[in-house]
Amino acid sequence: MADENLVKEKPKKKARLIHCFGKRKDAVARATMAPGKGRVMINSMPLGSWGTEFSRMRIQEPVMLASELSKDFDFRVTVRGGGYSGQTEAVRQSIARCLVEAGNKETKHRFVDYDRNLLVVDPRRNETHHAGSASRRGSRRHEQRSKR
Repeated sequence: MADENLVKEKPKKKARLIHCFGKRKDAVARATMAPGKGRVMINSMPLGSWGTEFSRMRIQEPVMLASELSKDFDFRVTVRGGGYSGQTEAVRQSIARCLVEAGNKETKHRFVDYDRNLLVVDPRRNETHHAGSASRRGSRRHEQRSKR
């Protein structure tokens, strides 16, 4: 009788955490995706109070493209460096990479068809400063000349 009262407990599954990063210009975003209710936190602030409306819409693009997958996960993103635009693109890329890692090939193809920069780092960087008398001309090789 004592054996009948014992109930076997199912082992709890470990929460699956996925870590990804995104880069754009000088901005670097690190995202952690954990099981949850579809919330997005950026630098400990909810998405609704971060940045401009345009930047919030850009960040929501990967979440909307994979809506059936993203509604079951929470995103915590830390972003450093760069300006508003670079940070927005870095956050967007890090969230998209997390969703692709958790999803399937169809999710990846959907992101690539929509915007390749959701998954691929943009290699463009600012041109470095050139020594010499370039200080008044910026990065140009020759000084601009008037045609007249």
